[in-house]
Amino acid sequence: MKLALLLSGGKDSVYSGYIAQKAGNELACAITIVSKNKDSFMFHTPSIEKTSKQAEVMGIPCIIKETSGVKEEELDDLEDAILEAKKKYHITGIVTGAIKSVYQATRVQKICDKLNLKCFNPLWQSSEIEYLQELIDNDFKIIVVGVFAYPLDETWLGREIDKNFIEEMRDLEDKYDIHPAGEGGEFETFVLKCPLFRRELKVKSFEDLKEGEYSFRRDIEVE
Repeated sequence: MKLALLLSGGKDSVYSGYIAQKAGNELACAITIVSKNKDSFMFHTPSIEKTSKQAEVMGIPCIIKETSGVKEEELDDLEDAILEAKKKYHITGIVTGAIKSVYQATRVQKICDKLNLKCFNPLWQSSEIEYLQELIDNDFKIIVVGVFAYPLDETWLGREIDKNFIEEMRDLEDKYDIHPAGEGGEFETFVLKCPLFRRELKVKSFEDLKEGEYSFRRDIEVE
């Protein structure tokens, strides 16, 4: 099938695209929604504009649409982008990185139903610890670009997901009920390398921003 990848830049969307392609599907394009609302219910926001670089090293075009990020209204912008992908690249389905968010999964499914497209959620209900290990096993290089929950702080920005990261997240899950893969919005990531990429992306500069008591964001430039 020809699929459009809903690309946020983070591990979940990129890994879902990897699974979809490995299963024999074609990734015809990527779709990125850039929200002006950093607290969007639907869309990842840290370093979101850099998805064009990921699409470039995947060798696929990227449709980028901006949204005000108003709850529910932002879905109209997503629908417009998906419709453009259907008309321009003749896609027959969408692949998402949804793991446990019923809110996100059901709304994308509704749009797909309306546009007569298949909706694939390869990571749905995955074990978070096992999933993190899969990322390492499949040669994904992923860094943290945002943290939004205690006890995570600015020292986590830029950290790579590796075995030490998984062990620490396992401990935080036990002590603070943190979702190990960030499914509660505790942290956001950016993929620098994976089997879908023709080459590894390099961080050439970054800026760390404090947005709240337990909210830190890293804006990166990649090449």
